[in-house]
Amino acid sequence: MKELEVNLQSHFLMAKILLAEDDENLGFMVCDNLESLEHSVAWAKNGEEALELYDRSKPEICLVDVMMPKMDGFVLAEKIRAIDEFVPIIFLTAKSLEEDKLRGFEIGGDDYITKPFSIKELAYRIQVFLRRTLDASSNSSQIITFGDSSYDAINICYSIGDEKHPLTQMEGQLLKMLLNNKGTLVKREDILEEIWGENDYFKGRSLDVFITRLRKYLKADPTIEIKNHHGVGFSLVEHN
Repeated sequence: MKELEVNLQSHFLMAKILLAEDDENLGFMVCDNLESLEHSVAWAKNGEEALELYDRSKPEICLVDVMMPKMDGFVLAEKIRAIDEFVPIIFLTAKSLEEDKLRGFEIGGDDYITKPFSIKELAYRIQVFLRRTLDASSNSSQIITFGDSSYDAINICYSIGDEKHPLTQMEGQLLKMLLNNKGTLVKREDILEEIWGENDYFKGRSLDVFITRLRKYLKADPTIEIKNHHGVGFSLVEHN
């Protein structure tokens, strides 16, 4: 009996997935279940093989184990992110230490799932990222101007003047949420529920990492500020 049974309705999205996982049993289970959902899975059993498979398969989502031979998941994610700013990277990790999870976000990872995990949860998180990509591409007009800057929600790119800064999908989602509520306090719990799907301590710390990264991009525009309402949330404000 498979762990996950999903009714493949019309709204269920299929994807090309890169799985980097050296554990034979876990890798087989993940591949078997995701392929039963009609995803296409390219499975690599070490980091070097995963990078080669990434170049060949051009996946829409990367599932990356942290502890792997030849090249660990953090190094692999850095190399993938140097090639592609947009592809979602979900870390599969047995590590529960906060610093390991935060390092993954600082590298450019979009989410993590801690072992042991259910295939149902993994499949759900994959759908969240696929739907975000679909929603962005289905909108014909998604250039948001603010201050001296603009955000292209289709190409997930922040611009000021002639400078363009591609963002990761999670960075783009966070910036868009703040822009849609410009000048208004957005509560931390609302951001976490909307973007990460859950409000917990570790996701809250990852939110702080993403806010820091956005501030680094936005510092080029003195008319824009992301204000921290301590312990409550954030607001994006525009100064005259």
